[in-house]
Amino acid sequence: LWAAAMVATVVSDGVATHGATWQASLHSALISIFSGVILGVAYAVVCACRSLSTMIDVFCCDVVEHLHLREVAHVWNLTQAVLRKASMSMDNLLLALCTLLVFTVPLLLIDIGFLGNRGVPVTTFLPAALVSCGILYAIVMAAALSDKCERVPPLVNAISFGIGTDVARQRIVDYISSSAAGFYVLGVRLTAITVAKFTYAWCIVAVGMLANVVSTD
Repeated sequence: LWAAAMVATVVSDGVATHGATWQASLHSALISIFSGVILGVAYAVVCACRSLSTMIDVFCCDVVEHLHLREVAHVWNLTQAVLRKASMSMDNLLLALCTLLVFTVPLLLIDIGFLGNRGVPVTTFLPAALVSCGILYAIVMAAALSDKCERVPPLVNAISFGIGTDVARQRIVDYISSSAAGFYVLGVRLTAITVAKFTYAWCIVAVGMLANVVSTD
């Protein structure tokens, strides 16, 4: 994404200035730095979320293949503790990315509506669009952790740990369900439904702002 954004920036600056100038070079350099930092933070969040997702997968595989019923609660307690600690360490980063996305998308749509009619090349808007996609992907990856944790109780409930373990298994399932493990941002559990509602609502606001700009123009 970062490389594609840089190519789009260089092409748009070249088209707009009909050649290389110091203003175009400075513009490209600033966008390269800022977009690189933003996408670097988003990539760090994605890598951390992938590691946490792998940890949940390992727990599920261990439950199916190795763990006894008396060990499941202890291992899950460690797993959810790591999830909570990791989310607490990254919630400020994710909140900053969400805030940046909130302001970037409406302004991008306003630029498209305001400058699109003035012959500005499409490549001018690609860097902001690609950076927004990278931020949204990081948010979706974080929300996927909560959704994966919600699928753990049905898996444990479907496993047979032997005769006479139904009551103990149900207690473990209730414990995992009530633990509400997942990715938290400032104490709020982030899920795919939350991200979808937020995206839908903010797209309505952004489209309304775009329509207002186009109508006044």
